[in-house]
Amino acid sequence: MNLMDILQSQVSDEMLGQLSQHIGAEPEQTAQATQGIFATLLGGLANNASTENGLASLGAALDRDHDGSMLDDLFGMVGGMMSGDNTSKSTNGLGILGHILGDRQDAAAEQISQSSGLNVGQVLKLMPILAPILMSVLGKTKNSGGLDLGGLAGVLLGGAQQAQQQPGMGDLIGSVLGQVLGGNQQQQPQQQTGGGLLGGLLGGLFGKK
Repeated sequence: MNLMDILQSQVSDEMLGQLSQHIGAEPEQTAQATQGIFATLLGGLANNASTENGLASLGAALDRDHDGSMLDDLFGMVGGMMSGDNTSKSTNGLGILGHILGDRQDAAAEQISQSSGLNVGQVLKLMPILAPILMSVLGKTKNSGGLDLGGLAGVLLGGAQQAQQQPGMGDLIGSVLGQVLGGNQQQQPQQQTGGGLLGGLLGGLFGKK
């Protein structure tokens, strides 16, 4: 299973056009930013789930608010969010981003801006629309596969590793993870903050599964 491929497949050409119009960008730039946002959020979720409490909280959130059913009308859901309909927890993109990235959303947006060519404001407009899609895909994957927390951890780790392997994404994820975590890890070289940092975060927990 390649979570990055599944996530990218949710964004059809028609939806990409709608998103591009919404943020005032070219589709090619929007597509690049979409890839960067999904990759960064996967890395952030993997970071959060690197503790047993974090993993349990993610599993509970998926069971409670993100069963994947909104993927049945994803175009309508995205259209609603672009119109400001984000009152439910399943579509509250800003709330989801707060849980995944905390107060480092601007730092993440700046990194994604540099890799995609969009300005920071455009990236920040795109992120809360894509975050619920990620959670819905994870919820549907968990439910359809009957995954326990260990299985969910394995899928998430695999997805984060796949995201790193996308061209240019390893450095992006490593840079954002370093900034999210703060401290000395921000000072690590990029080749360390990519695979090295993510692997270190997840190895202890997932290695036991």
